[in-house]
Amino acid sequence: QLQLVESGGGLVQPGGSLRLSCTASGFTLDYYAMGWFRQAPGKEREGVSCISSGDGSTYYKDSVKGRFTISRDNAKNTVYLQMNSLKPEETGVYYCAARRAFRFCVPRADYWGKGTLVTVSS
Repeated sequence: QLQLVESGGGLVQPGGSLRLSCTASGFTLDYYAMGWFRQAPGKEREGVSCISSGDGSTYYKDSVKGRFTISRDNAKNTVYLQMNSLKPEETGVYYCAARRAFRFCVPRADYWGKGTLVTVSS
């Protein structure tokens, strides 16, 4: 069964940190660009950070630059998103996605995880 499974979400205070993980099963991530997308209540899903399949180049939404770091470990078939200095407006469901392409960061993917909820609140 081909799937992506996210983990690492939870409740964190403003200014806190979380590390999200996304592990693939049933296929290898080597040839897939990977991305993390966020959907806040009542809003459309948006790209937060993505990493290419080839050279590992990265993209970050402007508002998270300098605070979030995306990385991938192809040997573990896993992608990570380290999130620091979190803000309340970054609350939402975070989805991992894979697309068989060099690079992408729009919500059109070949595979989606079911999402992990991140709540930033005091």
